Amino acid sequence: MPEEIIRSLTVDGMRYGYRLLPRDPAAGGAPATEPVLVIGGALQGMFGWPQMDDHLGPVADVVTADLPGMGSADPLPPGPSAPVLRDAVTGIIDDLGAARVNLFGFSYGAAIAFGWAQHAPERVARLALGGVPTRIGEDRRVHWERATQALADGDAEGFATLATDGLMCLDPERPVHRRELARRYVRRSFLHALTHSAHAADSLRRALADRPDFSGGLSGVPALVFAGEHDTVTPPQIQREFAGTIEGSRFLTLPESDHWVVLERSDEVAALVTRFFTDQPLDPAAARLPHQARTGSPAPR
Repeated sequence: MPEEIIRSLTVDGMRYGYRLLPRDPAAGGAPATEPVLVIGGALQGMFGWPQMDDHLGPVADVVTADLPGMGSADPLPPGPSAPVLRDAVTGIIDDLGAARVNLFGFSYGAAIAFGWAQHAPERVARLALGGVPTRIGEDRRVHWERATQALADGDAEGFATLATDGLMCLDPERPVHRRELARRYVRRSFLHALTHSAHAADSLRRALADRPDFSGGLSGVPALVFAGEHDTVTPPQIQREFAGTIEGSRFLTLPESDHWVVLERSDEVAALVTRFFTDQPLDPAAARLPHQARTGSPAPR
């Protein structure tokens, strides 16, 4: 396995960074695809994607990041975060010297990846989005408001439990693979972040309270959207509707998983994304969707 490279960057005076795992030369030949930039949720920084390293490492350079507000990066300033995060992603891709990249965004990171693809579609070879929070139900919002109030009251344990449960399907009638393992991991991650990062509380509040913009559609970028079949944050049908606003997109529901499909079905997700980024056949269930009318206004270019 090649040695990873850690790079530090700044955007608007904020420090952030990325991790580059060069393609394993033992795989032989030329890379099978463009570099892959992975953007996760609020707690999924540059060291949280070993399954992607394992599956993508033989075919491409793998890039993971601590964007502003995440991991070891500086906190985000008050106000809208989308423009800052978009510029931070541009900084990474420019620093790589890559003409085009494959983008993978999950949950909160799906909004960042989608927004960047709208901003610079000519630089995106392929786009994969999972657990896309396009429309969040009122019951989830009420649950997260209780969680953020617990955090404001200094109850980290209560916050971690409420926030974790609000992101998972706990209905015993709906089977979820490795549910309890994922639940313990997510809760422990919340507590660890709150204990070890001075701005974790603000980052978590933003991730739970932000209303990302998924309007405007997208053309000219091959795209895959996938969801856990029991995602209670944004149900799969709503994610499918969003996928239909991306011209030529594919959509797939993964069984026995919820919003945390990347934990519960980690190897399946990594294998799926690897096949997509290397133009291999996908599961027949990954239907190609008819393109729906765009909604809202296109993102600024």
